[in-house]
Amino acid sequence: MESQPPALSADQRAMVEIWDRHVAAEFGMKDPEAALATMTEDAYVLNVPPMTGGFGKSGVREFYSRHFIPFIPPDIEATPISRTVGDDRIVDEAIYRFTHSLPMDWMVPGVGVTGRRVEVAVVGIIEFRDGLIASEHLHWDQASVLAQLGVLDAATPAVLGAEAANALLDPSRLPRG
Repeated sequence: MESQPPALSADQRAMVEIWDRHVAAEFGMKDPEAALATMTEDAYVLNVPPMTGGFGKSGVREFYSRHFIPFIPPDIEATPISRTVGDDRIVDEAIYRFTHSLPMDWMVPGVGVTGRRVEVAVVGIIEFRDGLIASEHLHWDQASVLAQLGVLDAATPAVLGAEAANALLDPSRLPRG
């Protein structure tokens, strides 16, 4: 018999609710102020591969309103893979799919619009303090993104493009041997 995961505590459920509100503000409502309302005064956002983001509410506001939210591709979709909820953080893993139809300096600084499709696995580590988001660390395989955009040669060793993301959805795609 498979064991059931332990039920979330009230504090963990509150973190999930805040994080879900935050994501809805960014991707659904496209409202920087609604997203900021879920964050501490000294919160920060760090997109690790390109080192983009902001520190403190004023820095995050600048990042969200001028660099991120207006430049989220309109066809972006996320497929959740896993979520781990701890005492003071959530770790989310998802596949994001989108068409590179807008400048995306928050993800690929200096790369002009290519019109190409991208599929990439993204891991977010979201830390909470005093019931609000204190930090977001977002990780993805930048070489995979750049290969899909035609900036890197996908035949370069260790550059897999969308195959890396697809293996999360279907482990049978992993190489045998």
